[in-house]
Amino acid sequence: MNRQHVARKRFGQHFLTDESVLDAITHAIRPLSGEHMVEIGPGLTALTRRLAPVVNPMHVIEIDRDLVGRLHAGPLAKHLIIHEADALTFDYASLPGPLRVVGNLPYNISSPLLFHLAEFAGHITEQVFMLQKEVIDRMAATPGSKDYGRLSVMLQARYDIEHLFDVPPEAFDPPPRVMSAIVRMVPLAQQRVRASHQGMFSALVTQAFSQRRKMLRGTLGPLLPAGALEAAGIAPTARAEEVAVETWINLTHSLTHFPAQS
Repeated sequence: MNRQHVARKRFGQHFLTDESVLDAITHAIRPLSGEHMVEIGPGLTALTRRLAPVVNPMHVIEIDRDLVGRLHAGPLAKHLIIHEADALTFDYASLPGPLRVVGNLPYNISSPLLFHLAEFAGHITEQVFMLQKEVIDRMAATPGSKDYGRLSVMLQARYDIEHLFDVPPEAFDPPPRVMSAIVRMVPLAQQRVRASHQGMFSALVTQAFSQRRKMLRGTLGPLLPAGALEAAGIAPTARAEEVAVETWINLTHSLTHFPAQS
């Protein structure tokens, strides 16, 4: 049955076939009976068949109509609640929670999908994903490293991020041209400091990293009240890649309380 489905490039399909890797991912997820779990892109059900009978029922989101038909007709159907939908626009709050989200995410939409999921972080307890290793390196990067950027700041402001292990191309059919990896993302607890104004936070970080090697007095200075960078503990000569996530949050907070300019 697996051989009859041709992987579709437009959906970024690469099907995981290595049993030892599937064992390791299942161990990392630790499915529990009765919990609320959704898998994004179950594909040919290599991982689904390990999770769904334990969770029972498990939600799955699949955009490929052919694969949706296979899910309905397959032996796992009795363990699944199947959503034929686009994961990029799906309302995850419509599913019962607290929710765990897992899946081998299409690499061609991984960043926008992660940002979309962040909107539902309050409804989610954990995310375990297969992604391109390069993307996970950026997600987990620390200030001052070459991989630290907008993706690092925006996601670390909402999640604790843990790079679990790498997965080589030969574990897939067809094999991708990149190394893959598994990441665990746990939404930050309510008591953890977070941006007081998400729109402002996103705009500041996006603008600052649009010219990441320029000093912040050049990229942000003209947009901010005088002394705003210093008030947040940021040197005007600093560059975006040098500023920690917490400091970006502090800058957003200070701007919402900054005295009006006369």
